[in-house]
Amino acid sequence: MRKFLVVLDDSRECLNAMRFAAMRAARTGGGVQILSVIPPDEFNHWIGVGEIMREEARERIHAHFEVFAKWMRDKQGVDPELVIREGEPVPEILSQIREDDEIGVLVLGAGTDKKGPGPLVSQLSRESGSLPVPVTIVPGELSKEKLEAIT
Repeated sequence: MRKFLVVLDDSRECLNAMRFAAMRAARTGGGVQILSVIPPDEFNHWIGVGEIMREEARERIHAHFEVFAKWMRDKQGVDPELVIREGEPVPEILSQIREDDEIGVLVLGAGTDKKGPGPLVSQLSRESGSLPVPVTIVPGELSKEKLEAIT
């Protein structure tokens, strides 16, 4: 089965990327893999405090995942899987793609502010020529209706 890999983070544009990935998976018989990357700088504290913060980050990720997963199951009939990695986001995304042969498309949401499309889109665009899968960039301003029409 071909999977759409989508990144779960705290950005607003993540929402449209999730919607797009779920809708495309539902219409093509694919799956959705949701990747969340915990940056290493979140845990540069004493060992005990770092472990507590790591566990809190995982709990927060699971809570966000469940919101998206429920919508995907109920509205799209897609049962997503969650992968949590620790490290720098771009190398971890690339590692996940290389380690899972079923990933067929990376779906990213583009930011809508004047600073640009967001750090993941900017960084991965520079490497797009050597990526092992196509990248779909979903504009953050697309409405749910427009997303439904194009998926």
